[in-house]
This record gives sequence, structure tokens and C-alpha cells, in this order.
Amino acid sequence: MKDQKNQQKDAYSLILEAIDLGVYKPGHRLVENELAERFGVSRTPIREALQRLETQSLLSRDGRSLIVASLDHNQMAELYAVRTELEGLAAQLAARHATDEEMRVLRDMVEDDRALVDDPTLLAQANRRFHRQLHLASHNRFLVQQLNLVHQSMALMATTSLAAEGRSSKALEEHARIVAAIEARDEQEARNALKEHISKAFVTRLKLDATNS
Repeated sequence: MKDQKNQQKDAYSLILEAIDLGVYKPGHRLVENELAERFGVSRTPIREALQRLETQSLLSRDGRSLIVASLDHNQMAELYAVRTELEGLAAQLAARHATDEEMRVLRDMVEDDRALVDDPTLLAQANRRFHRQLHLASHNRFLVQQLNLVHQSMALMATTSLAAEGRSSKALEEHARIVAAIEARDEQEARNALKEHISKAFVTRLKLDATNS
């Protein structure tokens, strides 16, 4: 039987993954017994996981209930500002440190993801995998940790920018440019290409939010 520490870790990871995948969207109320039943975990680790997520501002209070937090315009702008700089640094370091095998994996991801261009949900998942792989290719554990926190907060956005018409194919082209720069060991181009990629995603998201408001 799993001990309580492992259960707590599993409960936290399971809830976080469900938020990341959009199972629980901003404003969704999280109930202990429902989560325990869904994930097959006792209520104690669920309660501790919820407290941890609240501390990380991924959940917020609505009366006595905990709901998935949402980001206002200023918070989203702040998040993208940090993400742009950190992702740019990751790409720069990847161009310096990535192994041949890591570059091959990134290239294969770009090619494989072309088959998902008409499915924003699956492409969004693939997009997260691509960026995660790029982070690891930076070979800087502290940068990877900070980017993990940033991407957790990205899950608080109700929709993916890849859902915008024409954005999917453009995003893949941008990924290809980033990988080409990493393969060429061009640190400045890799950094610039990644920062432009995030900037374009942010512009797309702002347009989506303006349309839906």
C-alpha cells in the first residue's frame, strides 16, 4: 500500500494534470470527496494537495469552496513577460548544450506534430511536450524548475492560443525555426526565435480574449 507521502504526491500530480489538460477549468469548484472518488485516493492526501495548490495560487477561495483560479489581464501579461525571458534563455542554452540526440528528438517532435494541426487540444498537449523537451535540453536544472512553475500557471488559461484560426500551422513553423537555430548552435537566433514565438502566442491570446469578452 502506498504511504501517505506518496499518496499526497500522487494526488497533487493528478489534480495538477487534470487542470493542465482542461478537465478542470478556471472557476470550476473542486470537492474533496469527488476528487477522492475520481482518482481513487483517500481524502487526506486530496485535502493536502488542495492546500498546496492554493498556496501556489493555482486555486482560490469562493466562500468556503476552492475553485480553479483564473488570470486577469495584468496577471496574464506578467506571466507572459516572465515566460518570454525564461523560454528565450532556455533556447539559448539549448543551442549551446543540447546533445545530437536531444536535437533529433526536437526535430522529430516538430515533424510528428504536423499531423495534429487540425486538433488544437492534442496539439496543445504536444506543444507542452515540445517546450518541456526544449527546457531539458538547456541542461540547467534551476531554469527548468522555474519554467515548470510558469507552465503550471499557464494551465489557468481557459483556452489554448492554438485554437485560433491559422495559429496551429504558424506555431509549428515557429517551432521549426527554433529547432533549426539550436541545430546550427546559433544561440542568439534560438533565443530570438523562441521569444518571438511566445510573443505571437500572447498576441493571439489577447485577440481571443477580446473576441470572447
